[in-house]
Amino acid sequence: MHDLRPVAAVPRWVLGFLGVALAAQIAAQALRDSGSSAEAQLPPAPSARALRLASFAEPEAAARLAMVYIQSIPQPDYRELIGWLRAALELDPRGQYPLFLAARVYAESGDAARNRIALEFVYREFLRDPNRRWPWLAHAALLAKHRLKDLPLARRYAQALEQRVTARDIPLWARQMEIFILEDMDELEAAKIMIGSLLQGGAIQDPAELRFLKQRLEELEARSR
Repeated sequence: MHDLRPVAAVPRWVLGFLGVALAAQIAAQALRDSGSSAEAQLPPAPSARALRLASFAEPEAAARLAMVYIQSIPQPDYRELIGWLRAALELDPRGQYPLFLAARVYAESGDAARNRIALEFVYREFLRDPNRRWPWLAHAALLAKHRLKDLPLARRYAQALEQRVTARDIPLWARQMEIFILEDMDELEAAKIMIGSLLQGGAIQDPAELRFLKQRLEELEARSR
């Protein structure tokens, strides 16, 4: 009996893990009770509020443990998966790992329909915090262009990067991504207009970047003749 420790001595993140595991077990049991086979399936995500209550004031730890849990499911239902990813971001809005999983793991599966679900999740969550989440949308634009071969979708993501991100540390390649996609779509006039707006907007101060854009504009002018 002397080896027993009071609950107060247990680290809060451990208690948080137990809370997350309990919530997941409750969800899985609900699926089993409804007649579904849940042994190898991802149960519906508990609400962020339920996870927060179960985390014992350690929401960041609970978010990380939730991500560990979903990765233990080999072929998750993407509808349930997005619920877990979204709940983890609500628990830890500054965390990047749910977006990493969506963009670099689940959006790169062999199934195009699943890829689109993951990419759309990245896009919608990017809109909540563009200045910190832009790298994941940039990757989503590349996947839409090269893996899905969907130039309109790639342009939609690239356009959001150009319009929504106000941070000055975003690299030029990400800011000008829409230009290259417009070129691939043979929308040369639109690409020229966009380069002109970048040159005149004042956001780009680096002389090398300015020279590159001017050279690019000259090349497009020559192609348009």
